Amino acid sequence: MELCEGGELLDRILAKKESRYSERDAAVVVRQMLKVAAECHLRGLVHRDMKPENFLFKSTEEESPLKATDFGLSDFIKPGKKFHDIVGSAYYVAPEVLKRRSGPESDVWSIGVISYILLCGRRPFWDKTEDGIFKEVLKNKPDFRRKPWPTVSNSAKDFVKKLLVKDPRARLTAAQALSHPWVREGGDASEIPIDISVLNNMRQFVKFSRLKQFALRALATTLDEEESADLRDQFDAIDVDKNGAISLDEMRQALAKDHPWKLKDARVAEILQAIDSNTDGFVDFEEFVAAALHVNQLEEHDSEKWQQRSRAAFEKFDIDGDGFITAEELRMHTGLKGSIEPLLEEADIDNDGKISLHEFRRLLRTASIKSRNVRNPPGYLVSRKV
Repeated sequence: MELCEGGELLDRILAKKESRYSERDAAVVVRQMLKVAAECHLRGLVHRDMKPENFLFKSTEEESPLKATDFGLSDFIKPGKKFHDIVGSAYYVAPEVLKRRSGPESDVWSIGVISYILLCGRRPFWDKTEDGIFKEVLKNKPDFRRKPWPTVSNSAKDFVKKLLVKDPRARLTAAQALSHPWVREGGDASEIPIDISVLNNMRQFVKFSRLKQFALRALATTLDEEESADLRDQFDAIDVDKNGAISLDEMRQALAKDHPWKLKDARVAEILQAIDSNTDGFVDFEEFVAAALHVNQLEEHDSEKWQQRSRAAFEKFDIDGDGFITAEELRMHTGLKGSIEPLLEEADIDNDGKISLHEFRRLLRTASIKSRNVRNPPGYLVSRKV
């Protein structure tokens, strides 16, 4: 075992003036915690008790590296499964842990709590009793109005808020958080591990219906460079030879890093083929974004922008601008041959023969609407160039 002589992170927090770090020093500490979490999650391991007492400094020097300790509550989790026990420490426990349906996202919540403490010297959720703390975690939002928050940068506040999202599906992942500008500043992009959630999204993409895939591709085109910065980091990490495209071999290498999954080569080829919309045998960045998108995050982080973005994606299908997508417009947009009705019916909830904006948004949020087994209905021929 390694000897860590620098003491606990908690002790260093308490030794600071007003028990808080400068933003620069806090970002250095948080970046190290996130990297530990991202590497663990990629291997199917969840720490489940991240708190300042469980991070030790290697030496007494100010710039000493930080080490994660006490994996006594940690456990491996199988893909698609959840933990059903309540573990961890009250101040740092995630809402989904209290609801007995937790996963790797709970570690990110805990790091969000630690980040809040580092920046202001107080806990975001506090009460005299443990039950009271749990109620605070489940119902209330952290306070960003009291001092010193008005003097903290908007970037730092944005970072903490995106980690302390109660819905784990909308919370940043550990790897995504490493791409956030506040943490990223001064850090090396090559330090960012491959995001297990990105690999999972790509595996899910092949299971989606054709219409869902087309809708995600349209949505992907509405993101600007800043909004897709974390996906650019992930794309660059997978694109080993840096030629601007992901090959089958690079896709195989990336998916192999997700240790809990044992994908056969044929399955990897199927995933690449589903993402490769222009059928050139490679995945370019735009194709990658469509498959790796976190739709729940887009909606949660900025509802107004989500409304605009999803409408813009809808209008790419709604060619005549009448507020509905018809079968003929679907045919024109997708370039598919044969009967288009099965594709239309998947999103047409009210059976009026067309897709409204509401129905389109619901399609983006879900894997499928009417038929979860519809992928390539009989009679469908995919255009070679969409």
